[in-house]
Amino acid sequence: MKPNYPLRPEIAALPATVPFVGPEAQERNRGRPFTARIGANECLFGPSPKAVAAMAEAGAEIWKYGDPEGHDLRHAIAAHHGVGPRNVVLGAGIDGLLGNTVRMFVEPGVAVVTSDGAYPTFNFHVLGYGGTLHKVAYRDDREDLGSLIDMARRTRARLIYLSNPDNPMGTWWRAAEIAAMIGELPTDCLLLLDEAYCDFAPDDAIPPLDMDDPRVLRYRTFSKAYGMAGARVGYLLGEAGLIAEFEKVRDHYGMNRTAEIGAVAALADREWLARTVALTAQARERIADIARAANLAPIASATNFVAIDCGRDTAFARAVLQAMLERGIFIRMPGAEPLSRCIRVSAGWPADLDRFAEALADVLAELR
Repeated sequence: MKPNYPLRPEIAALPATVPFVGPEAQERNRGRPFTARIGANECLFGPSPKAVAAMAEAGAEIWKYGDPEGHDLRHAIAAHHGVGPRNVVLGAGIDGLLGNTVRMFVEPGVAVVTSDGAYPTFNFHVLGYGGTLHKVAYRDDREDLGSLIDMARRTRARLIYLSNPDNPMGTWWRAAEIAAMIGELPTDCLLLLDEAYCDFAPDDAIPPLDMDDPRVLRYRTFSKAYGMAGARVGYLLGEAGLIAEFEKVRDHYGMNRTAEIGAVAALADREWLARTVALTAQARERIADIARAANLAPIASATNFVAIDCGRDTAFARAVLQAMLERGIFIRMPGAEPLSRCIRVSAGWPADLDRFAEALADVLAELR
């Protein structure tokens, strides 16, 4: 008997896919581990030892549910940014917060604007709620602010998604340019500003927080510079009235109690954060040097990864990627043209980048 699941039509029509195939799945398929895991934009430099100690101590009380209000972490984040606790909502990473956002604003037929090649998890959420995605092309390897606004006006979009600094290219816009875009937002349109990589960015790239502006939501995470990707701790900053609406729909017991305690400790350890940012900058320079030595072109990055222009087309970049994976080097590449002429390499320890450099030289010699 053929199953007749009572699915929503929007879900039944979707392809069976996930935004990313994780390194663990690839290792299972390979039958052996990667020797360098530098493809998922994780922080190989690790979390603050103070965060690790706090989580280890808290582990004995994991039998407790987490505080459904997230009081300590919300107040710590608010104090860190000089905003009120009512301007902060917690979530299971930026992915979880984007899911809540789409749940609140998107229904079948609602228009949403993003860039072709931008973070695919956002698209995954929009399609799951029946929204209509409208994509604009990158321009000069950056998201095109003017085209995003123009598309939102033409489609009467409710949401625009923008990451700054950008994923997957690592590029960025200056704060003044983001502010000008906000000034051009159409009526009844929200800007979802994904700032996952803001801790790595130049000082002039991140607009000041304006918690009185209900048109902009600012997404932050402990997964990148704080080195806690596996903890799944994210937060959203916005106007208090709008943030209060998130409290109606978020999973109040979805935050890992131990991870929340670790995040409070991580936030307080500013010396470790500065160390991580410095190590990341050094690794970016090393990746760029490796690329140039191989006659490839690194793209300037304000994140913890570097996109490398392979100088040809998608097929060539994919061949480079596949050959690197076969040599045990886990990297990724953007998924849409013309960005897909590139490979993307996360910051890592010198030994990781040594392995990357050796494998890249072998792969390019073989392909050329």
